[in-house]
Amino acid sequence: MKAAATTLSVVLHPLLMSTYGCLMLLFLIKNSVYDFMTPFDVKWRIVLIVFMFSFLFPVLNIFILYKLKRIPSIILSDQRDRTYPYIVTALFYFGLFYLLVDVNIWPVIKLFIAGGGISILITALINLKFKISAHMVGIGGLLGVLISVSYLIKFDMTLFYILVILMGGLVGFSRLMLNEHKPSQLYFGFLLGLIVQIGLVYVIQKFTFV
Repeated sequence: MKAAATTLSVVLHPLLMSTYGCLMLLFLIKNSVYDFMTPFDVKWRIVLIVFMFSFLFPVLNIFILYKLKRIPSIILSDQRDRTYPYIVTALFYFGLFYLLVDVNIWPVIKLFIAGGGISILITALINLKFKISAHMVGIGGLLGVLISVSYLIKFDMTLFYILVILMGGLVGFSRLMLNEHKPSQLYFGFLLGLIVQIGLVYVIQKFTFV
């Protein structure tokens, strides 16, 4: 069971949620404005750039820290080892947001990235006193984005809500099986990601359509 839990923790890693979100919006959610009004080659460029900045670069940073013996493990089990990698990861997200500000792509993609950076930074600050689940922050953020997009473009995404909630259940189960978190840390993480993404889109859409 622990091998399955480890696999789930890797496949549903929080740093992959931005990439999964882009794949859903641009490829899986058919007949939405993001699907049929975005050229195919542009879709893949967006996904690749998001993958590099939100997953590849942060993972390389963690690996370098491990090789330099700044952290004892790349899985960051110890609460004390998480703060610095989280802050650096948030900087990658904000850096990507800055690069995308003047790029002609859907604003909701930019907000997704900004929300991810904000969530990670808040997680890093909370982590100074209280360990919460970054995995569940990612899942909550993904669900928050889907709910926000559904509201903005009046598009039914119920099946994708169910998919993400099931993903959250699997992630929560895996983190408990690996003794990485307590239930309260999972719930808190999920709510944090959900509230940040919904709150950000709600505030921004008061000024512009995203």
